[in-house]
Amino acid sequence: MDLNDANLQTLTEFLQKTLDPNPSVRRPAEKFLESVEGNQNYSVLLLTLLEKSQDNVIRVCAAITFKNYIKRNWRIIEDELNKISDADRTTIKANIVNLMLTSPEQIQKQLSDAISIIGREDFPQKWPDLLTEMVTRFQSGDFHVINGVLRTAHSLFKRYRHEFKSNELWLEIKLVLDTFAQPLTELFKVTIDLCQTHASDINALKVLFSSLTLISKLFYSLNFQDLPEFFEDNMETWMTNFHNLLTLDNKLLQTDDEEEAGLLELLKSQICDNAALYAQKYDEEFQPYLPRFVTAIWNLLVTTGREVKYDLLVSNAIQFLASVCERPHYKHLFEDQNILTSICEKVIVPNMEFRSADEEVFEDNSEEYIRRDLEGSDIDTRRRAACDLVRGLCKFFEGPVTTIFSGYVSSMLAEYAKNPGTNWKHKDTAIYLVTSLASKAQTQKHGITQASELVNLTEFFMNHILTDLKSPNVNEFPVLKADAIKYVMIFRSQLPKEHLLQAVPLLVAHLEAESTVEHTYAAHALERLFTMRGPDTTTLITPAEMAPFTEQLLNNLFKALVLPGSSENEYIMKAIMRSFSLLQEAVVPYVPTLIAQLTHKLLLVSKNPSKPHFNHYLFESLCLSIRITCKANPATVGSFEEALFPVFTEILQNDVQEFVPYVFQVMSLLLEIHTSSIPSSYMALFPHLLQPILWERMGNIPPLVRLLQAYLLKGGATIASTAADRIPGLLGVFQKLLASKANDHQGFYLLNSIIEHMPPESITQYRKQIFILLFQRLQSSKTTKFIKSFLVFISLYCVKYGAIALQEIFDTIQPKMFGMVLEKIVIPEVQKVSGQVDRKICAVGITKVLTECPSMMDTEYTKLWPLLLQALIGLFELPEDDSIPDDEHFVDIEDTAGYQTAFSQLAFAGKKEHDPIGDTVTNPKIMLAQSLHKLSTACPGRVPSMLSTSLNAEALQFLQGYLQAASVQLM
Repeated sequence: MDLNDANLQTLTEFLQKTLDPNPSVRRPAEKFLESVEGNQNYSVLLLTLLEKSQDNVIRVCAAITFKNYIKRNWRIIEDELNKISDADRTTIKANIVNLMLTSPEQIQKQLSDAISIIGREDFPQKWPDLLTEMVTRFQSGDFHVINGVLRTAHSLFKRYRHEFKSNELWLEIKLVLDTFAQPLTELFKVTIDLCQTHASDINALKVLFSSLTLISKLFYSLNFQDLPEFFEDNMETWMTNFHNLLTLDNKLLQTDDEEEAGLLELLKSQICDNAALYAQKYDEEFQPYLPRFVTAIWNLLVTTGREVKYDLLVSNAIQFLASVCERPHYKHLFEDQNILTSICEKVIVPNMEFRSADEEVFEDNSEEYIRRDLEGSDIDTRRRAACDLVRGLCKFFEGPVTTIFSGYVSSMLAEYAKNPGTNWKHKDTAIYLVTSLASKAQTQKHGITQASELVNLTEFFMNHILTDLKSPNVNEFPVLKADAIKYVMIFRSQLPKEHLLQAVPLLVAHLEAESTVEHTYAAHALERLFTMRGPDTTTLITPAEMAPFTEQLLNNLFKALVLPGSSENEYIMKAIMRSFSLLQEAVVPYVPTLIAQLTHKLLLVSKNPSKPHFNHYLFESLCLSIRITCKANPATVGSFEEALFPVFTEILQNDVQEFVPYVFQVMSLLLEIHTSSIPSSYMALFPHLLQPILWERMGNIPPLVRLLQAYLLKGGATIASTAADRIPGLLGVFQKLLASKANDHQGFYLLNSIIEHMPPESITQYRKQIFILLFQRLQSSKTTKFIKSFLVFISLYCVKYGAIALQEIFDTIQPKMFGMVLEKIVIPEVQKVSGQVDRKICAVGITKVLTECPSMMDTEYTKLWPLLLQALIGLFELPEDDSIPDDEHFVDIEDTAGYQTAFSQLAFAGKKEHDPIGDTVTNPKIMLAQSLHKLSTACPGRVPSMLSTSLNAEALQFLQGYLQAASVQLM
């Protein structure tokens, strides 16, 4: 694509169309952009547009498109198409920093993100001058530019907060510190001086305080891994200024907005984080500064209001106290009973109270409420911070803290009892307090796993939780109902089974509640209860115990999907999936009705997939319906196909990328259930599955391979007789997969199915070419994964076509090739093969080579015979060799960058491991003994003499054991 006005105009028109709400206009435009993004200059055209377009909307759209393009394509992945040419990469890196710094803030943010994505891959090795280019801009004095640099540095360095320690990381951080720490400290001091100079200029202060907040974030990132020498030497500068900023109160920076945190709050929040980091990790060095920070942060907490805009500040300030009180160093600060009482009274209880702002979120923004309360999102709430502080205090002062809070809990419950209608918030706080006091350790899988012995959870459940759950009006006091449901859910591992069984029908009833939070919590609680395991590892709650409520459970779950705000509620869909899984055949009578509802839902969400978890559980539920029903009656598979194929056709025709891999998995499941040959509806689709475009997307590969394997399993002969012209296409797919290090194992899955299920004569003409391709790949890049797959393939070939055929095909490619493969690959590497079935295939294949291949006995290959037998006995007796050479770093499929829908395996569409040898060989050791006996009968005396001269004593001993077990002896 040339850099000219015509191309810029075309790009503008298509970007405009991608903003159209109508999918019939938007989708083709997105497809067009996807089709041209591999062209040279595409990225440069986008940068030109975002710099020069007169239309601001187009500039922002170009910036976002550019950032997403970089996110998908910058990382170079071996075997994958590199869509950004080297020339474009150089142009981008040469211009992007300057472009970012001179753009308006909206565009600056997008380009800043793009720089950090490029930096993650290229900095420092391939972009050594990035930091110096950025640091020199500090001298400009223009804070729009300086903030652009700081924002970019923040997005570049924040990964240091969660990277694993490594030499490479230390070297990078050292380089950053050497270039960046001194200028950053100077900028910090200059900015603080400017704040005093411009103390009465609100516009200047806004910019300067944005800078200070970014500088404080960078301080956190650069100090996270370890305490750098530079910052230790300059601790006085940083900590004194941080402390001054914490106590600063400039009236001009106070905002009237009750929701949005102002610049002052954001800065102080970050300083609390920085102080907590030092208190936790560098307590010795930080000790001289700690008392003044504790005082300043305590004063902050007792003087800050309850408005939402202070939430981040208050929660970070409380987290600071929580991190301090957990350290033995600082235990003495909290020992006084009055201090503990004061913390409980002035900090913990007020911040656990349910505010009207929380009530608004509960009612009007249920998704956000659930994200914060149930999932523990990144947004730290006051409640969670207060809860963490309770846990921190309980580490050393569990007795006194429990005593203080027990008083509060009793008085709050008494207040509630006086007038529930008005005082319901008191009970909410009491439940939260009990929860935070009782919770010592928690996991996603089991809820609270360790509870305080000082809190009687069962008694509290009986006296205060059950009453709310039993209340006949599910819509009364929805917050308390949600609290009660959550209590059951998080303490499920602590409550006795009879109480959980008592709760189940009550939870089923709460699925009908109008409140989104309430019915979501009910669904989530049921789903968690259904996954619990009893002492005998079966589910704690059995289908028989669910029998009285099964119909109501299924009805209420599906009705909940119709409630406002829950049409794509992932918790409800997950509960449907889990209910099917628990109930098994008890669900069969309801499936005909439910499958229609699930199919209708699938049709709706496929128009605009937006909730990946919901969609995943929807497909899992479909798979469960199919599995459970067809297990009872395989003939019903046809009725599922009738229901699902129209929707699947639409998904495939409209290329709904998120759903295509799921469709292939469900189709594999359906096809595998068929008992006779392939139905014609599947054969009509077969040619389309071989189209190269489908194989371009990483997410399609595993499910497509599995679907083709299902075709071969059910109809290898049908394909050979009615679609022989498609065999080259099938082998073309194998060839494409073989060329990729990430997907070569998928290529072998396909090849093994072709060998196993296709009539031998249908692939005779292609066999030699297949082996040539394998050898070319062996020569170009021999990885452990490839070797393992190769060994399984040649063993399967040997089992299927015989040892002579294997030896002949090798030796027709190149004389003596068979011996080279045995000596260089089979004998030294077979120990690496893993998995019971794969090891069995190799054992049977090698046995056949040893005992059914004449040239192993009468040619120069004979010297390899004992070595091969020794390797086989090693395969039986030695542990698997799982070592991988140092220079092999596989690209994991999930690791590939890009927009492409990652492959999500459907748990309930999984297929059983297939054993191509099956029952014909149950014990490979016995087979070896019997085969050696047969060989020794054909040529008496040869086998024992080869064994006695060449096999080591230990291997010989094992072999004697096999012969005895098989009741045979060698002649």
